[in-house]
Amino acid sequence: MIRGCDEKEDSGRPYIQFQNVYKSFDELPVLVDVSFEVMRGEMVVVLGRSGVGKSVTLKHILGFLQPDAGRVFVSGREVSAMAEEELFAVRRCVTMVFQSGALFDSLTVGENVAYPLRERVAHGERLVEDAIQTRVGELLSLVDLQEVGGLMPSDLSTGMKRAVAIARSLAAEPEAILYDEPTTMVDPLMAQLIGDLILKLKRQTGLTSVVVTHDVKLARKLADRVVFLVDGRVAYFGPMSQLDDSDEQVIQDFIRLDEVSIMPETSG
Repeated sequence: MIRGCDEKEDSGRPYIQFQNVYKSFDELPVLVDVSFEVMRGEMVVVLGRSGVGKSVTLKHILGFLQPDAGRVFVSGREVSAMAEEELFAVRRCVTMVFQSGALFDSLTVGENVAYPLRERVAHGERLVEDAIQTRVGELLSLVDLQEVGGLMPSDLSTGMKRAVAIARSLAAEPEAILYDEPTTMVDPLMAQLIGDLILKLKRQTGLTSVVVTHDVKLARKLADRVVFLVDGRVAYFGPMSQLDDSDEQVIQDFIRLDEVSIMPETSG
């Protein structure tokens, strides 16, 4: 745990909490009275069609966006009321894996993973180079990419870049990790491998996690609970196992279309 993330741990308190959050852009509502919470060690999936406010939700957690109304809390602190300098501490505790991976093109894979460790040294922590290299090796092994440390990001596939980005996020030793559409723009096999990787990390690290996706199959694999957004509002919040029983027609249509899209082709 990073010092300053949670001065007094309380396992009974939500780690992330949205309270009646509203957000609009150019008078177009994107989040409408959104309320949900993520308990410590829980994985919550934010599910829904493109353009319903899923990624906007993640940006509120990190303070990249501020709500027009309502409140957002991380580890008991109201990030929606913080100044930019206060948000730096939150971002050391909560990391995001972006769709693009957001790797540094001029650094090798190993140097990308080492970057958060070197940042900690720059802020006064005492880490020797051997320890940094050992940790980089451990993290790349954790995401099954131990052989690519010397390659450049341009040498990697989209899915491999995302796996490296996950390793780099873990190097920061966060309390929570946010995944923005981790299986978008990758082939079905890589999507399955990324889902398996996130599930493995969930079980091994116990980190609080939020996954934004439109992939119902991925949600079924990962989610403890699901926030289903429809036109910016929470149409369902609860266990993944009960989503199929929702009375919302939009949810039933979404699930049915997803099932059709993954059905194998038949001959004849």
